[in-house]
Amino acid sequence: MKKTLVAVAALSAAGIASAQSTLTVFGALDTGVSYYETSSKYQGLTTPAAPKPDLKQSQWALSNSGNVSSRIGFRGQEDLGGGLAAAFWLESTLWPDVGSIGRAGTYFDRRSTVSLLGPFGEVRMGRDYTPTFWNDAVFDPFGVVGAGTSLIAQTMGGSLPTISLNRGYYARKANSVGYFLPANLGGFYGQAMYAFSENVSGPQLQDDPKAVNNSRTGGYAGARVGYANGPFDIALSYGKSNIGDNYHFGSTTTVTTTNLGASYDFSLVKLFGEYSMIDVKTDFANAATFPLTPALTPPLNVDTRNFLVGLSIPIGAGQIKASYAQVKGQFYNFTPYGPLPMTTPDPKATKFALGYVYNLSKRTALYTNFAVTKNENGAAVGVVNVASADVGPGYTNTVNSNAAGYRADRGYGYDVGIRHAF
Repeated sequence: MKKTLVAVAALSAAGIASAQSTLTVFGALDTGVSYYETSSKYQGLTTPAAPKPDLKQSQWALSNSGNVSSRIGFRGQEDLGGGLAAAFWLESTLWPDVGSIGRAGTYFDRRSTVSLLGPFGEVRMGRDYTPTFWNDAVFDPFGVVGAGTSLIAQTMGGSLPTISLNRGYYARKANSVGYFLPANLGGFYGQAMYAFSENVSGPQLQDDPKAVNNSRTGGYAGARVGYANGPFDIALSYGKSNIGDNYHFGSTTTVTTTNLGASYDFSLVKLFGEYSMIDVKTDFANAATFPLTPALTPPLNVDTRNFLVGLSIPIGAGQIKASYAQVKGQFYNFTPYGPLPMTTPDPKATKFALGYVYNLSKRTALYTNFAVTKNENGAAVGVVNVASADVGPGYTNTVNSNAAGYRADRGYGYDVGIRHAF
């Protein structure tokens, strides 16, 4: 009996191996030494008896993902015949600085999908990147990692005051179904995604004022279309998700993202650019249907208008990178902060980043990044924070803006590290 079971197990394993056309293990390890420093100025409502000094804080860290995201992954594809193929992709974040994997209990947090491919394109299901994330990552020479990480991506994580866009609806979305256009369309490409919220709903629950109900929270719908031909690449994306709701009061809070990015490679220099609009809004249903709605104080609505310009210059075995970005919020139903007259301009943050990468081989590189941020009118953007895609344990996420009477001012940081891909 024991020999029979062993034989069956061996045959099953052989069957799996023969059916699988390809199987690849891949990844990258990126570790460096980073330093961050921030300062905040006193802007209290009353003048203190003695001038208050700037608040400063700093941090040294053995950092992670300063040049590329540290990861490990497994992918494979099986030829089904007739032009069809099945594929899978499992990819997890690595934290080589602390020796951990994944984040928040999600082991394959970067991607976990199964696909069907054919002449029609690709249908993909699972946890995957959202269409609106790609322009932030592709059309920035620093992507979304390290001290030079995309300032627009940081805004999506809630680094302007009172904005909490929740990264769970930004870079990746679980429970999604996606479609990708085939690759033979003369340079045109595109994708669409719908992600289920998977919340329970029902009229009895929704109409019960004592029940906490968020049946419309979660989910995502978005799309991206682009054209790439030789040195030129351009793409437009749009996405929308519900980030909060209260059915009994008839309120729904949504975040809408629209961005346009482009790049052109002149060989001697590659130019990047992106314009992004991120809108957070709470809508209320008709008060006749939801009588408690007028009693609510409408939450803060905010639109942000953001841009980035950047470049990369190849020099021998190395590459110079630079970018400049600005994010600016426009508030509605907003009570300004500060002494009379109550006139507070819209919050704004800017970031300048400079970096250099030296390739020791096709898989290994040394790198350094430097970045400076400046905040105005209550913005609170650090050099890195929870918004950037691969901030791990030990990173700072404060810019002294929570101390009484203080507002964030400036910050800077740099990375020096090594990256190895496998």
